[in-house]
Amino acid sequence: MSSKTISREKKVILAAKAVSIFFTPFYLPLVGMMVLFVFSYLNLLPWAYKLMVLIMVYFFTILLPTLLIHLYRRAQGWTLIELGVRERRMVPYAISIVCYLCCVYLMQMLHMPHFMGALVVGALVVQVVCAMINVVWKISTHMAAIGGLTGGLFVFGELFSFNPVWWIAATLLVAGVLGSSRMILRQHTLPQVVGGFAVGLVCAVASIVLY
Repeated sequence: MSSKTISREKKVILAAKAVSIFFTPFYLPLVGMMVLFVFSYLNLLPWAYKLMVLIMVYFFTILLPTLLIHLYRRAQGWTLIELGVRERRMVPYAISIVCYLCCVYLMQMLHMPHFMGALVVGALVVQVVCAMINVVWKISTHMAAIGGLTGGLFVFGELFSFNPVWWIAATLLVAGVLGSSRMILRQHTLPQVVGGFAVGLVCAVASIVLY
């Protein structure tokens, strides 16, 4: 194998790692909340209130679980790749589920609008279902998140009468790149990637509609 080929492969792997890190599985509630603030009646809320909500959602659904999982991984002496082993994913799932539950509880205590809570509950359900599946089969949480975002966009488009076609097209494009990255890194197989997207899509739609 030539040096140029090896160099090209290293660049592809580096790009795949960057995509996986940038599109963290925890961004679903924050991005969904931004969509709500743009396309729904919630855009009438004061900017200070919307900023407070975004900061709270960011803290409980992205910053806190990411930090705690990082500390857990460091304590175990594992790399990100080693943490991806199915049997080692249950504690990170538990951490994220507890953080999401705290966010839902706080939103209920503050009597925040219904659809805000429904969005975080949808993301929580995605995490719980993925954790249950992980007991017997490794599934892509990254793809579950992008699948959940796609489902959320579809439901909110119907509820608030805006056309989400371009947004959904963008998420599908990201899903393709992200799924390819997870397979390039050999973290998931094609069925695990497709299964993750399907689980996220179904859970998000069902949770938002039924909550």
